[in-house]
Amino acid sequence: MTITANWSYPTTIKFGAGRIKELADHCTALGIKKPLLITDRGLAPMPITQNALDILDAAGLGRALFSEVDSNPTDVNLAAGVKAFKDGGHDGVIAFGGGSGLDLGKCVAFMAGQTRPVWDFEDIGDWWMRASVEGIAPIIAVPTTAGTGSEVGRASVITNSQTHTKKVIFHPKFLPAVTICDPELTVGMPKVITAGTGMDAFAHCLEAYSSPFYHPMSAGIALEGLRLVKEYLPRAYKDGTDIEARAHMMSAAAMGAVAFQKGLGAIHSLSHPVGAIYNTHHGTTNAVVMPPVLRFNRPAIEDKIGMAAAYLGISGGFDGFYNYVLKLREELGVPDKLSALGVGTDRIDEMAAMAIVDPTAGGNPVELTLDAAKQLFKECI
Repeated sequence: MTITANWSYPTTIKFGAGRIKELADHCTALGIKKPLLITDRGLAPMPITQNALDILDAAGLGRALFSEVDSNPTDVNLAAGVKAFKDGGHDGVIAFGGGSGLDLGKCVAFMAGQTRPVWDFEDIGDWWMRASVEGIAPIIAVPTTAGTGSEVGRASVITNSQTHTKKVIFHPKFLPAVTICDPELTVGMPKVITAGTGMDAFAHCLEAYSSPFYHPMSAGIALEGLRLVKEYLPRAYKDGTDIEARAHMMSAAAMGAVAFQKGLGAIHSLSHPVGAIYNTHHGTTNAVVMPPVLRFNRPAIEDKIGMAAAYLGISGGFDGFYNYVLKLREELGVPDKLSALGVGTDRIDEMAAMAIVDPTAGGNPVELTLDAAKQLFKECI
């Protein structure tokens, strides 16, 4: 099966195997003459990254690369990226990679034109209106994983290196002008990353669907995203060269990010402080904390999850769905407890305090109190 399409939702998306070859053409169409490709340290030397640089170089656009990006990008990474952008006289950003490269790339393009500190644009109220829009550089996003959906998002998650807290930085201009979704770029993902990023997409869809806020369009997208993950993540995990499965997982990832404008919840509220303090993989952390959060939210979402289970072809209502999640995690080699990721019990109070003020906490179907957060961390660890 060959999946190739041009979409205009929520931005221009060029979807299909081999479409990375169009990268230089999209730079030209956006007026980018000197792009800076931003990705993480691990991806920088990989063939897919070097091929992207070759495409740019062959078109006379140079091969500028910035890769000082941590797995959970920080304000230190951001400052270095902005400096590289300005020092190199660049006029556009190619955000390339998984969530870390995409998030930092988008934020560099945004902050290159700002004079205020990045924390002044946290996703609180109308803080985004403080920004100077004239200096925001155009962004082309190229995901190489299928999880975060940052390629279609209007925000970046940046860790404050001083307080070890994750902050969501928001502006409508974070949305890339063009996104290239080429499933061939995900073929080389290790199984552990395929599993972690895939479960991230699942978590986004699950929490968006479960959120109590009214957004039926996002709820529908989330439900179909869950189905795609159920059908195709095990296939992609089993056979990394399965292009059809890889393509559908890229769609599911983008769908999760579109859907979660309806809201996220305690899965992310717990995961964010864990990732900020212990530098764990975000999607894998989401997968570990998912069952305890499902149990916690059951009183508010039992009927809703029952309807989702029926759509997904899972019998047994809420219990059937819950058992499916446990089985899926086991099939993907996801640890049962956070202790397997190096998380200890000595900082539970600190993480719980961070969780209840995380911007995702407000979207949880059941109020996430400090005591509840502490208990959930004890169950997870």
